[in-house]
Amino acid sequence: MSEAKQLASLVFTPLPVVSHLTGTIKLAKLLADRDECLSITILIMKLPMEAKISSYIKNPPHSRVNFVELPQGEPVSTDSTRSPEYFVARFVESQKDLVRDAVADMIKSSSSSKIAGFVIDMMCTSLIDVANGFGIPSYVFVTFGAAALGLMLHLQSLRDDHNVDLTEYKDSDAAISVPTHIKPVPAAVWPSSVFFKESDHLDFVKRYREAKALIVNTFLEFESHQIRSLFNDEKVPPIYPVGPILHQEGDQIDKEKQNNKEIFEWLDRQPDSSVVFICFGSQGFLGGDQVKEIAFALENSRHRFLWSLRRPPPKEKIEFPGEYENPEEVLPQGFLGRTAGIGKVIGWAPQMAVLSHPAVGGFVSHGGWNSMLESVWCGVPMALWPLGAEQQANAFLFVKEFEMGVEIKMDYRKESDVIVVQRR
Repeated sequence: MSEAKQLASLVFTPLPVVSHLTGTIKLAKLLADRDECLSITILIMKLPMEAKISSYIKNPPHSRVNFVELPQGEPVSTDSTRSPEYFVARFVESQKDLVRDAVADMIKSSSSSKIAGFVIDMMCTSLIDVANGFGIPSYVFVTFGAAALGLMLHLQSLRDDHNVDLTEYKDSDAAISVPTHIKPVPAAVWPSSVFFKESDHLDFVKRYREAKALIVNTFLEFESHQIRSLFNDEKVPPIYPVGPILHQEGDQIDKEKQNNKEIFEWLDRQPDSSVVFICFGSQGFLGGDQVKEIAFALENSRHRFLWSLRRPPPKEKIEFPGEYENPEEVLPQGFLGRTAGIGKVIGWAPQMAVLSHPAVGGFVSHGGWNSMLESVWCGVPMALWPLGAEQQANAFLFVKEFEMGVEIKMDYRKESDVIVVQRR
C-alpha cells in the first residue's frame, strides 16, 4: 500500500441483538470490500440476558473487520413493566465508559490508522456523547426504512418543536400528514413507544439530527418518494441509502440449508409455491391462546405450511423468546398428527434460506423491516401481522401505499385481544 493512502478505521456500536447485529456485520463487510484503506472494529456490548449472538461474532466477515467484546457492564433492570426502549436507553448508558475505554485503547495501540468515525446503532444514540468526547464524527445506522425514519422524525419534531402531546393520540382514529408518506398515517399504526409522556424512543430519534449522516437500509428504487422527501428536509442530516442489506446470501444460505437439513428436506418434497411460511422474526412470539387460533386456521385451510413457533419469555422480565421442548404443550391436542401430511412446526428458522426456497409461496410475517426486504428480494407475497416497534407503520406502507401485501390485522399490538378464527 502506498504511503499516500493512510489507513482509516471506523468503530461500529450495534445493539447486540440478532436483527441489529447481522445488518451491522453486513454493512461493515460491504464497506471493507469497497475500500482497501478501511479497517472496522465492531464493539460487542454484553446484554444482561442471553442474546444468542455468539455464532454471529465467531468469525469476522472480512480480514479488515474485527470484533471486540466488551466486559459486562453495570447491572440494568430487566423489569418488563417498563418499555423495551426504557431498558435499552439505560443499558446503553451503562456501556458508555466501556466503549470509551475500548476506543482509547484503540487510539493508543494504533499508530498506522486514524479513527474516521463512529457508526452508531439507531437505538444507541447516547453513544454520540462518547464520539464527541474524542472529536470523532458520528453516523447513525438506521435498520428500518426511510418511511419509518420519516415518520419517527416527524413525530419527534411535533413533540419537541411544536409542543404536541402525542399521548392524546393513543386509541385515536386520527391520521396525520407525514412528508415521507403519500397517505395520512393513522395513529393506530404509530409505534406504541411514542404514546409515553417520556418517550425514550423519541429521545433516540432526536439525536439522529446530531449525526453527520444517516445510513439507512433501503434503496432508491424501492422507497424513492420517501428517500427524496428526506433528502429535501434541511433539518435532517444527509441520507445514505445502502440497502438492501440482506442477512443471508449465497454461501450463507447454503450453509444454513446444511445446518437445518430436516427443514429443507421437507421443503424439497413440496410442490413449487405451495407452502405458507409463518414466522414472526427473531424476537417475535404470541401467547398460547393465539397460537391455538393460528393452529385452527392452518388445519382448516388445508394448505401446506411451515411454522416457526417460539416460546414466549417470562412475563416478569425482558428476555428473548426461546424454543419449545415439545410444541404439543401449546398446540391443540392432536394437531401435529392431523397436519403431518401438509405441515411442519419448527423452532427458530433461517428465514432468508426458507424464503428463497421454490416451495415457499406465501409469508405470514410480523413486518420487521429485514423480513420485508427479504420477502421482496425473494418475490414472496406477504400477509402482515405486526407485533410492535415500527412494524405497524411498515405494514401500513406495504398494504396501503405500496399495495405489496395484505393485512391480517395492521393495528395489532402484543397487548391486543386474541384474533379469533371464524368457526365454520
